[in-house]
Amino acid sequence: MSILIRAAKLEDIPVILEINNYEILQTTVNYDIVPKTLEEQENWIHQKENAGFPILVAEINGRVEGFAFYGTFRPKYGYRFTVEHSVYIGPDSRGKGLGRKLMEQLIGIAKEAGYHSMVGGIDSSNLGSLEFHRKLGFREVGRFKEIGHKFDKWLDLIFVQLLLEESN
Repeated sequence: MSILIRAAKLEDIPVILEINNYEILQTTVNYDIVPKTLEEQENWIHQKENAGFPILVAEINGRVEGFAFYGTFRPKYGYRFTVEHSVYIGPDSRGKGLGRKLMEQLIGIAKEAGYHSMVGGIDSSNLGSLEFHRKLGFREVGRFKEIGHKFDKWLDLIFVQLLLEESN
């Protein structure tokens, strides 16, 4: 199995859309409830590129099987050294190390860009993602009870954080 991590290209958008829409329609990994269109996903990638934020994809034997990115945590100036990330792996490719490879590279890019902190929001039922992030050095820093609603139930969100550099 050959794994390649690289920057996303426009031709990757249909597969990114497929993975994203799977999560929207089938899971609470993503709190959206309406599938994205190809045009919306294209606009999303252009917005990330225009803002200078990375989108990485993971390929297995030439096929995109996952993606990761980061972007603005909150738009206020005081948050400028913090980014919020997401990582998505296709349902048939989980457990193969793609997420770790994507995140290690994404964390490296964030450090090189001078960011101090990386955060992520994880549905409280997603124990695999919580453990995955813990192994990468992220720590739970907050829980929001019944902050989301999907599939006719209230969802709790856990925030995790990784400090990318030591504070002085």
